[in-house]
Amino acid sequence: MKQSIRSLVGGGLAGVAILAAGVAGGVAQAQEKAPIKAATLLDFTRVYTFLTDEYSQGQQDYIKLLNMEGGIDGHPVELIVRDQGSQPQQGIALYNQARDEGAIFFDFLSTPVANAVMPRANEDHLPMMTFAHGRADAIDGHLFPFVFPSAAIYRSQAALLLKYMDEHAGGLKDKKIAFVHIDSPFGREPIALLEAMAKTKGFTLKTFPYAVPGTEQSAAWTDVRRFRPDQVIIWGAGPGQAVSVRGAISNGISPKSIYSVIWLSETDMRSFQGDAVVGVKRFTAVNTGADSAILKRISEKVVAAGKGTGDAKVVGSTYYNIGVATMAIMAQAAKQALADQGEPLTGDKLKAGLEKIKGFDAEGLMPALTITADDHQGGGWGRVSEWDGGKWVPLNDWGHAYQDVIWNLVREDAAKAAQEAKK
Repeated sequence: MKQSIRSLVGGGLAGVAILAAGVAGGVAQAQEKAPIKAATLLDFTRVYTFLTDEYSQGQQDYIKLLNMEGGIDGHPVELIVRDQGSQPQQGIALYNQARDEGAIFFDFLSTPVANAVMPRANEDHLPMMTFAHGRADAIDGHLFPFVFPSAAIYRSQAALLLKYMDEHAGGLKDKKIAFVHIDSPFGREPIALLEAMAKTKGFTLKTFPYAVPGTEQSAAWTDVRRFRPDQVIIWGAGPGQAVSVRGAISNGISPKSIYSVIWLSETDMRSFQGDAVVGVKRFTAVNTGADSAILKRISEKVVAAGKGTGDAKVVGSTYYNIGVATMAIMAQAAKQALADQGEPLTGDKLKAGLEKIKGFDAEGLMPALTITADDHQGGGWGRVSEWDGGKWVPLNDWGHAYQDVIWNLVREDAAKAAQEAKK
């Protein structure tokens, strides 16, 4: 089945449910046990269209593989896929619908929608994943017990980029760093971390915002040129990231001095000719390519067998592999929960399973993840990769940085929120 994700979901905002476990005979491979229902209520039509198709394709192909290989302890997984258009009220309505249909795990891949649903997920005791999106304070398992970032939040990504500069790019002391960002909550998220590190590491930070949606950045880059930074961090997503790279280079910034948040894809980089952007770096949360064990099996059992969800060319891409990783984490948590607490699988049991994930790397797809009741981020691990003209190449081992500073900021945010709530 090689239909596009968009055609499967449908044009309306509500979309249709895709029970991916049932596609291509996957359920028949699993034993006859009650299905485990997970809802990926994503934005296929409005804001996050630059990544959602590939991300959802990775999720769906992984679930097909999982069911072909026996499901989770014999339980097939049914994946409900619907379009929320990055509209909070639509996301809430679809969440309620999927909850009533029996879904016990949720993913939205939209910060506005995720933030709107978080209080409801906590009230309903239903785990939701905010992999590379959502609120920074969601890493605190006591504040949001049913919300699981399960990967480095944006502050952790910025921290790792700074650490790389400090250790491999001439250090941070007495340097000038430009932070060029979309003027939105997502774009502003790392600023508190950057400001804190500027004080302790002795570098000069200057921020350069540009307006949403990010297609016009010329004024910001003119100001960056006057600042004459040693390093530049670009913080946007979708087409705006390619605009940022182009703006930096046209204003005299070397590609080797450009560092990006996770949202800089192969497609973005291949829009440039020749070696113009060789040397650009980004934060990386999962390995790319199809060489890991899970990706090899997806390629053989799902894609080569004609059962893939979308274009085979994107298998192994950044966003596809992130989608695979999210579902692999969910499956590992469900497996742990069933082993510890037995059937039926509930939201509370799945939460406990997530909080018992220890050293899980999805067969080499990602850094070893350990989640606890305290830390729902899993330590903020990642690495820095560099564009070599055709692919992203890792420059260092998996690691993390300045987590003590990040947790202090999270506690400060929580204290401010508590004070606001009293007013």
